[in-house]
Formats: sequence, structure tokens, C-alpha cells
Amino acid sequence: MTARVECVVTTGVLAGPDADATPVENNVWIIGDDEQVMVVDAAHEPDVIATALGDRRVVAIACTHAHSGHVDAAVALSDHTGAPIMLHPDDLELWRRSYPSRVPDEELVDGRVIDIAGTAMTVRHTPGHTPGSVSLYDPALHSVFTGDMLFSRGPGTIGPEDSDFRAMIQSIRERLVTLPPETVVCPGHGDITTVGEVGERVEDWLRRIE
Repeated sequence: MTARVECVVTTGVLAGPDADATPVENNVWIIGDDEQVMVVDAAHEPDVIATALGDRRVVAIACTHAHSGHVDAAVALSDHTGAPIMLHPDDLELWRRSYPSRVPDEELVDGRVIDIAGTAMTVRHTPGHTPGSVSLYDPALHSVFTGDMLFSRGPGTIGPEDSDFRAMIQSIRERLVTLPPETVVCPGHGDITTVGEVGERVEDWLRRIE
């Protein structure tokens, strides 16, 4: 059975210490087939995600980074499915802000390959949005899952803390827009695009700020 990519949009709130709660929609990506899947960025609504999964075996719950809005359903979903939670070790400090008494089960280190339903997902460490931000690339599915590093409009977000602007530029230039132009960019929020389409917008953006 051929692996495929599915998207479930969940809704939560984005809130800071000095800001009102703002509704936000997240893309939760499900990669696999009718038997087994991997979940990328379990956000906000574990019951909604679990319904989309059905009775399929969950191989892993991968976190592109540890901001609370991308991991706040991870533990509940892991408890429900028995799947391990995966995170890059450089984001452990961020993770502990959401889950001080629970640690991820496995590390998403650069170059690691995760096999799901006959396809292979490779971890690419793309620091910048957070120290441990990763993107997950599957050449067979012509897809890369970028979290908050790269959106359809161009570069992702720089937060008030935990972000490194120079590292983000380097990651985007060297590890994302260098992928084949037909690669589908599957971000944490908003619409999909391709590397070829977004690459031009990235370069325009970089020229304006440099």
C-alpha cells in the first residue's frame, strides 16, 4: 500500500504573558497508509487527531520544535496510541516549559531516518525558529515538513525568545530551498507550496533585509 500525506487542521489559542489569547490554526500532518502512520506536530486537539488516525498504528509523534502550540497534544496522543514522542535534544528546555515531568522518548537528530509504511523520512536539523527546530524530508513523497521555519509566503517566524535570525537564514538557504524545486512544503500553519515557488519569495525577502 502506498504511503500518502494527510492534513488535519486543529484550533487552539496563542497567548503570551502580555497578550490576549488569539485563535490559531495548526496543520497536523499524518504520513503513512491504512495500516501505520507518523504524526508531525500534534497540536491542540488530541481527540480530533485521534479520530483522523482511526485504528492505524502510530509509529511516531514527531515534533518539528517544542513551542507549546505545536506539542500541546503530544503527550495525550502518545498516551492514547502508545507511540513514542520524538524531539531534537536542543529543544528540551522549551519542552520542559510545557511538560516539566515528562521527557520525549526519542531524539530527532540530524540525518536520522524514520521508516513509515514503505517510505523513509529523513531529519534535517534546521535551527533558527528554535535551537532544535527540524524539518522532515521524504524524497519519495516529494514533501518536506517545515514546522514554523518556512511558510507558503516565505520564511517562517522569529519569536521574541528562543529564535536566532542568522541561524534561520542559514537553515532556509542551505537546508530547505536547496531541495528539489518540485518538493512540496508542508508548513505548520497555512497553505502548502513548493520549494520552487517559495524559493523566489525567500530570496526577495532576504535581499530586502540584508
